[in-house]
Amino acid sequence: MRRALAFLTVSLGLGLAAPALSDNTGLDRLTLRSELLGWEAVGRLDLGAGGFCTGVLIAPELVLTAAHCLANARVAGRVDQLSFRAGLRDGEAVADAPVKRAVMHPGYVPSHGVSVQNVRHDVALLELSAPIPAAVAAPFVVSDLPGTGTAVSVVSYASGRAEAPSRQAVCTVQGQQADLLQFDCDVTFGASGAPVFAVSGHRAKVVSLVSSGEARGAGSAAFGMALPGLVEDLKHALRTGEGVFPAQNFTARRLSVGERGATGARFVRP
Repeated sequence: MRRALAFLTVSLGLGLAAPALSDNTGLDRLTLRSELLGWEAVGRLDLGAGGFCTGVLIAPELVLTAAHCLANARVAGRVDQLSFRAGLRDGEAVADAPVKRAVMHPGYVPSHGVSVQNVRHDVALLELSAPIPAAVAAPFVVSDLPGTGTAVSVVSYASGRAEAPSRQAVCTVQGQQADLLQFDCDVTFGASGAPVFAVSGHRAKVVSLVSSGEARGAGSAAFGMALPGLVEDLKHALRTGEGVFPAQNFTARRLSVGERGATGARFVRP
């Protein structure tokens, strides 16, 4: 992400500098099957040649991730190297499937780098070659952004912890402006596309994705986006074929949904 994030931070001004209202917890590795229970729909999206991002199921056959993770695949117009491994822990996934089709939100422009506009639209939707049963990995509902100061949670794979998901049970929304979210969760390379969850209620809901971040002293700052409108755009694209790759002839169909409601390296090294 280099120096582009400095522009991002400055351009948002004080609106994304609110003090944290809750204490952060550290990262917990979900090593045991019992620890993974309820989070199986978060998985590692393998990009080929050793690259990966994090993704999350929002329907049995639909995975949500960051658009920038697919930049190389989009240029090639191919998805044959992409695969999703739900709940991957130390070489064993609860389920895995290759990607059949993919679409990046048209508002995300790879050549524009890390800009405010790109972070707001850094979302992609993948259709798997076969659905993963909800009994194996229950998809999460996409919901609206929480307010500033709200506690959120992130589950991610990342550099140095690529073989099992890690969960930060509590971090904080530091501010939001025009569908852009800043939070102080612990993220780094590979965490791109990781779901940011609202933690209230009976089951967590996805309220954003990790798009980018930077180290700040002993902590970190991460940026995401509002999801519901973007996700509807992407579902429509899959139905119509607009912007979908690889391009193919097909008849528009209804996508199943859940309940209502080239490396992923987008981070500044310290």
